[in-house]
Amino acid sequence: MTTPQTVPALGTHPAAGSLPTRAETREQLAKATYDLLVIGGGILGISTAWHAAQAGLRVALVDAGDFAGATSSASSKLLHGGLRYLQTGAVKLVAENHFERRAVSRQVAPHLSNPLTFYLPVYKGGPHGAAKLGAGVFAYSALSAFGDGVGHLLSPAKAAQDVPELRTDNLKAVAVYGDDQMNDARMALMTVRAAVDAGAVVLNHAEVTGLRFTQGRVTGAELRDRLSGEEFGVTARLVLNATGPWVDHLRKMEDPNAAPSIRLSKGAHLVLKRTAPWKAALATPIDKYRITFALPWEDMLLLGTTDEEYEGDPGEVAVNDKDIAQILDEAAFSIRDQQLDRSLITYAFAGLRVLPGGPGDTSKAKRETVVTEGRGGMLSVAGGKWTTFRHIGRTIMKKLESLPGHPLGEDYEPVSALPKRLPLPGIANPNAVAHRLLVDGPAPGPRMAADTAKHLATHYGSLSFDIARMANENPELARRIHPDAPEIWAQVAYARDHEWAETADDVLRRRTTLTIRGLATDEIRAEVDAMLRAE
Repeated sequence: MTTPQTVPALGTHPAAGSLPTRAETREQLAKATYDLLVIGGGILGISTAWHAAQAGLRVALVDAGDFAGATSSASSKLLHGGLRYLQTGAVKLVAENHFERRAVSRQVAPHLSNPLTFYLPVYKGGPHGAAKLGAGVFAYSALSAFGDGVGHLLSPAKAAQDVPELRTDNLKAVAVYGDDQMNDARMALMTVRAAVDAGAVVLNHAEVTGLRFTQGRVTGAELRDRLSGEEFGVTARLVLNATGPWVDHLRKMEDPNAAPSIRLSKGAHLVLKRTAPWKAALATPIDKYRITFALPWEDMLLLGTTDEEYEGDPGEVAVNDKDIAQILDEAAFSIRDQQLDRSLITYAFAGLRVLPGGPGDTSKAKRETVVTEGRGGMLSVAGGKWTTFRHIGRTIMKKLESLPGHPLGEDYEPVSALPKRLPLPGIANPNAVAHRLLVDGPAPGPRMAADTAKHLATHYGSLSFDIARMANENPELARRIHPDAPEIWAQVAYARDHEWAETADDVLRRRTTLTIRGLATDEIRAEVDAMLRAE
């Protein structure tokens, strides 16, 4: 591995079409008047910016941290219909979720999502019987038009072949159904790129320090660049507060007397090295309402999640020993002990679900979207599910359309007229992309490793060829960042030049998988920092 001193030679010539500098973006944001300023770069804000830019609006998007830097990169990584919602009779909701799931995984982003088979084990004395779960997974698959096969029951012996660490003691049957999986941070970044391709101007690490008012109406925001300290402002005809767990903080900037609109639920997850290959995921019922997941993800195992009310600073949410013990204890219902050894944990992360305000157990609360309009005309949106991010973006735009006085202007194209399944950048068959990366490698040099080709194809789609080209032109960029991970240094240069990466965490946690693999060493962080500073 090279030392930090040698890194400035890597990727010091940004590729054509690179992003504008932060100073140029700040100047652009400060000079123009926007139709819509979206504050918050989680998936709800990103999706709204994407739809608004498609509709012809002049859109600005800012976030105090990185895009998808909080809850949107701390999910269970699933696109799913919501099997547990059948418990409450929410059949229409499950059907709508399935519709969105299929649209994303098949037409919008097949390069960023993949089908995943789920095994739902039925143990003696468990909260549900085999007949009930068998009927449930059949109904669940019917609501997705059997697009993932027919939900059915499987013998414990067959299930144990696909999930070698499955506990078979007192296992009566296994119910089988299908959903989809993704890398949430990559999906969010591609949606940011789609918004920019449609004309949006975006800036991360830009904190709102105050709101602008004109005759009592919110008409923009004052901001501070957290990296340079520069202060600037953005003027907009409409402002959308999509700050997730911080939504009430911004509402109080608009109106100090604004009542709380949400409550927060903490969801913790663990990432572990796998002791054996898994061909399916486990969804194990803990009680009548909760399920714990064990998901093969990024060649590792993702366990979770917890669900408990959180009242602290959203910026300080973290996994504690109690969370770790709970996740491992609940996983032990269906997973053998050798796979749950604490020494296998590579990473732990926690996110905050934004739920409607009110009493009751957070695990039973609806995952619905909350939209409020403040006294200054600022719209605030929070909540919802990753699976329905496109639907939420469209819903917010329809809400904006319905505001009095045609605030979106005469040139605005209603969101209902937009293409229903516009794909995200890089759309391609990932298997075909991986094959081409392997076959079309540089003639004189070594061919790309198979795991790197697969990784690039399933995280960038056809944009992988831009990264491969950088690696071909500079062999130093073709090196692995760490020998135990598929990523190469060209991805760091690409993240800097094309994906708004400004800090080592931006790169290692959200644009690559080094952090979640437990491989973001001090030496690697120093090298990444050096490359991000290279000009």
